[in-house]
Amino acid sequence: MSQTSAPSRAQQILASMTLEQRVGQVMMVGTPVTGADAASLDALRRLHIGNVFLKGRTTAGAAAVSAVVAALKAEATPGATLGVGQFVATDQEGGNVQILRGPGFSDIPAAIDQGAMDPAALRAAARTWGRELAAAGVNVNLAPVLDTVPSAEFAPSNAPIGKWGREYAYSPEAVASHGVAFAQGMADAGVATAPKHFPGLGRVTANTDVSAGVADPVTGRHDPYLAPFSAAVHAGAPWAMISNARYPAIDGANDAVFSPTVIQGMLRGDLGFRGIVVSDDICDAAQLASVPPEGRGSGFLAAGGTVALCTNQNLAPRVWAGIAERAKADPAFARTVDAAALAVLTAKESAGLLPRG
Repeated sequence: MSQTSAPSRAQQILASMTLEQRVGQVMMVGTPVTGADAASLDALRRLHIGNVFLKGRTTAGAAAVSAVVAALKAEATPGATLGVGQFVATDQEGGNVQILRGPGFSDIPAAIDQGAMDPAALRAAARTWGRELAAAGVNVNLAPVLDTVPSAEFAPSNAPIGKWGREYAYSPEAVASHGVAFAQGMADAGVATAPKHFPGLGRVTANTDVSAGVADPVTGRHDPYLAPFSAAVHAGAPWAMISNARYPAIDGANDAVFSPTVIQGMLRGDLGFRGIVVSDDICDAAQLASVPPEGRGSGFLAAGGTVALCTNQNLAPRVWAGIAERAKADPAFARTVDAAALAVLTAKESAGLLPRG
């Protein structure tokens, strides 16, 4: 006789959740790092959204951020999320991309400068930076950038990455060694990382945040520039972020964020990634402007994604409604939402974010 194991705590909580609460677990909404606004609070309360992204910039320091995070965490009520705690994320890469500054936060060098460090020293430094995040209540860092820019000469033309010194180096090997060191240092501090932007933005010339039609015609399914992402997966990275660009040599019909080939075929299949697949921002990205917000989160989940990141809290209700309505109309998609919500809840169980039974 085969014995079925008892359901996990995550499975028990999923079974108790309404569809609306399940949809809330597979979204992450932007909230000003200086304090939640009405739209952010509406998303957490009425839409049951269970994860937040601290956006903007602050120089107020760790005590101020801790107070903001504590107020956000207080919104994870039994009515909103059955008491399930939040993944609280931010962008703390270093250099031009460091949201949290001030007393209690180190000035983190840009990735291109981190790339000049010995990997062991970088891991130790990232452990310190991670402890600063954890102390402020942040448990996910949407970093490191594992995009490989082909050369220093090309870097200024690479609008999203090289222009800002967000690349660790100009070879996949060096990007891998330093990006993994950064991720491991964060993990040492108890902070999850999300290597980005799979399958890579190092070869594009336009930025999907502010431009449409951004494509990388070179990168293929088994490209050498995928090596840093593979290294991060094998090192145990718990999250991975998908690019919004299009890769015609991989999938000519879909931007990566909507591509089953990219998410399921490559990241899950080829690389063996089993963690949380988070989108790049799907709400303000000019690249996705032709897709109604109602179709963005649902399209990402249908392609294999886990958590849809919407940094514009004013658009979050439309993304949320699109997921919920599709799940009500399509039983297969409802199962997709359930599987993604269970993946989030299981990760939260490991992170100590589930209420006691």
